[in-house]
Amino acid sequence: MSGHSKFANIKHKKEKNDAAKGKMFTIIGKEIAVAVKEGGADPVNNSKLRDVIAKAKANNMPNDTIERGIKKAAGNVNAVNYETVTYEGYGPNGTAIIVDALTDNKNRTAANVRNAFTKGKGNVGTQGCVSYMFDKKGQIVIDKEECDMDADELMMMALDAGAEDFAEEEDSFEIITAPEDFSVVREALENEGIKMVDAEVTMIPQNYVTLTDEESIKNINKILDLLDEDDDVQQVYHNWDE
Repeated sequence: MSGHSKFANIKHKKEKNDAAKGKMFTIIGKEIAVAVKEGGADPVNNSKLRDVIAKAKANNMPNDTIERGIKKAAGNVNAVNYETVTYEGYGPNGTAIIVDALTDNKNRTAANVRNAFTKGKGNVGTQGCVSYMFDKKGQIVIDKEECDMDADELMMMALDAGAEDFAEEEDSFEIITAPEDFSVVREALENEGIKMVDAEVTMIPQNYVTLTDEESIKNINKILDLLDEDDDVQQVYHNWDE
């Protein structure tokens, strides 16, 4: 895992999102709505909502915005009608791309996702065509500059809480968990006041693809940018080694 920390990508995304935080807040707002619908508005009894709240805080969403989102979802449970859909496909040179979306119109979302792939000279495939190249894992990233704890102490705390792996990168710590253990590990760190740059269940590539020619890099960036601009798209995973 060393050398492939998400931290540089996260910082890059956050810089982009500073100019357009509305996009990230829209994404998290939908996740709050779905979590409330599935498990109620009380985070004490809803671990999925607790995880979304942690993600919101990691993305600097104000507490009052989070609370408003929960109250709005709780008051409109029947109005929340988002469906989770996943698309898989190929970018340039066989790069693998997975797109998670929450949508109230599957036809619109499918057309937009297909359009993004097409414009970047890629194509949408069938379910399962690339997901086997990824491992579903809980991933927690901690900025070294914001963590006072010694690396060994942090590692032991994470492993004791149920983490599978701990990696020290140049500027961050990365903690990996099984998806079902993610909430427990995240909450153990949160209870110790550990600030997380990112904390989510994600898809981690088993291998990475390097693109060398400018045309391929331009095309995959086109796909990723178009997907990023789509309000239905919640998350994009890929195995391009940026």
